[in-house]
Amino acid sequence: MSAYHFLAGCYDRFTYDVDYASWADYIQRHFARCSLPGNTVLDLACGTGSLTRELALRGYELIGVDRSPEMLAEAAEKNREGAPIEPIFLCQSMEKLDLYGTIDACVCCLDSVNYVTNPKRLARAFERVHLFLMPGGLFLFDINSPEKLEGLHSQIFLDETEDAYCVWRAEFSRRSRVCSYFMDIFQLDRESGQWSRGEELHQERAYTVEELTTMLEKAGFLDIRTFGELKMRPPRAGEQRIFFTARKDKLIHGQRNR
Repeated sequence: MSAYHFLAGCYDRFTYDVDYASWADYIQRHFARCSLPGNTVLDLACGTGSLTRELALRGYELIGVDRSPEMLAEAAEKNREGAPIEPIFLCQSMEKLDLYGTIDACVCCLDSVNYVTNPKRLARAFERVHLFLMPGGLFLFDINSPEKLEGLHSQIFLDETEDAYCVWRAEFSRRSRVCSYFMDIFQLDRESGQWSRGEELHQERAYTVEELTTMLEKAGFLDIRTFGELKMRPPRAGEQRIFFTARKDKLIHGQRNR
């Protein structure tokens, strides 16, 4: 089983309830708070490009990066028309991020950070983001909290549309701190009337705020803050999703502005 080879074609149907416009609104509030040095934004782990499109339609110059060619194919098709500047898409893993130039902000949303289950690889990914950010640039991402992932253990979920069906179960290992999602996916071919079946394994690691803060600091980030789910306040006890923002040091006349 491998992630997204089968799921890419029906991902948007299973995530129809995600309000990407609200996510883009929230991101823009942080952009305004931090006064970005420009408007070039990296959507890291962009998936099928729904959030990429929302931000591009608002006038930002987008670069979408994802390691799944199948998800990127969906993203490229979705973002062909409409935005003032058509996004660029690159097939890369986070820890090997390699851009053609600098960016003013990086967003990595919908718990994509949790999907990097190797802490050393995640630390390298943070370093790569920091490398390509302009001075004063912003890094924004969210995670599923450890409490949420642990609470998913032994639960079974069902997603269903007219032509797609997914049943998945979650198993959380306290030893590895990894939550594994075992998925059975069925899709209907409307032309033939036949159903096809695929199996995929998705995994998320539970990271604490302290672990991620340390990684960000070692990568060179400053002004590291945490927020509640789509909130501008600090996270509360039991928060299911936690947002992080971090800044790259800003240089003024050769001096560091902290």
